[in-house]
Amino acid sequence: MKGTTRGAPARASAASAGQKPKRRLIAVDATRGLALVFMVAIHVLPSWTQNGGPTFIWSAFSGVGATLFALLAGVTLAFLTGGRRPLRGHAMTAAKAALAVRAVLIAVLGLLLAYADPPAAIILVYYGAMFLLAIPLLRLSFRALVAVAVGIAVLGPVLVHLTQNSLPTLDGYDPTLTTLVTDPIAFLSVVLFTGSFPVIPWLAYVCAGMAIGRLDLQAKSTAIRLFITGAVVAVVVWLSSALLQGPLGGRGQLFAATPWSAVEIEEFLTWGPPPDLPSTTWWWLTVLAPYTSTPFEVLHSLGIATAVLGAMLLLGRWAARVVQPLAAIGSMTLTLYCAHLLMLATGILAYAPWVSFIIQMLAATGFALVWRHFQGPGPLEHGISVATKTVRDRVSNRLEERTPLSRH
Repeated sequence: MKGTTRGAPARASAASAGQKPKRRLIAVDATRGLALVFMVAIHVLPSWTQNGGPTFIWSAFSGVGATLFALLAGVTLAFLTGGRRPLRGHAMTAAKAALAVRAVLIAVLGLLLAYADPPAAIILVYYGAMFLLAIPLLRLSFRALVAVAVGIAVLGPVLVHLTQNSLPTLDGYDPTLTTLVTDPIAFLSVVLFTGSFPVIPWLAYVCAGMAIGRLDLQAKSTAIRLFITGAVVAVVVWLSSALLQGPLGGRGQLFAATPWSAVEIEEFLTWGPPPDLPSTTWWWLTVLAPYTSTPFEVLHSLGIATAVLGAMLLLGRWAARVVQPLAAIGSMTLTLYCAHLLMLATGILAYAPWVSFIIQMLAATGFALVWRHFQGPGPLEHGISVATKTVRDRVSNRLEERTPLSRH
């Protein structure tokens, strides 16, 4: 690309500009791939030791994969609507319509997978609902999105705490299409408030991801700030919860107000739900147990997810080849996640967890690398992409037909 002609600098600049988004997307895909690895590990590998205590895998990764997925959902929303320069006018309207279709298709896929009844909670229905609720927020600025994310992280769990005892619930892990048709009220209450990944507090991750997606993720300084900010938030929130639960007497309040034995409370604080977070005292909102969706758990998980994304952006700059396998997985996580759940539902290798994990990771990596090389996006990703592109183009064309003067 080097040369002495007048056009060479411009072409070199264009090539450089074209390379940076690719590098950024590889890092984001790699983070998404890492999230899938974390989720598979939590679903497959042992959670407790022979002594009954939590394993390192559980202590380190419980909830991390799911929250990373939610954060990256917000980043994806930002990317699909212009990134640093949000779309405007008809283009944004068409993009919103396409995103709504994407959300519905992902949610329906999750509802169908629930019939297989895998021994793991399915995030796709909640994921789709988060997409839908985040669409009206796409025009907000970075600061506004950060404020909304923090507000939801604090107030969302409070709303769940106030309402959960009066809301209907469902049997089993996940809602299905049958549930949606036969008991829509219970369906909505589970998806929004009481389910495995309740949308009301979890929307904080998506809003934070949307804010991140509006930043210059090509810049090393952005990656460093994300890593440091995320790490500081996670540590400060952890220390605050420990202070409230320890020296300030929160743990004692839990024992005094909750009709559980000391062993049951300690187990809940280690493993999290089920059952749902008790509402016997407001002190329960200060705990940091996994999957409890308290303000402290949401903010702590958000800090960890942000730090992981920042670290992967840095790694993508310094060692792009190292993250290529993860990036391949991350480019088709929907396909691989569904395949993982279906394998869980069969019960194959359930009594050989490490063998199962290794086989699944090798199969996922091999398939992703080969498919991506020859076909591009994963099978499910391609289908959803075709559907959403069709909707976006049709909406855009209709809007243009209604306002022909805009073409001039």
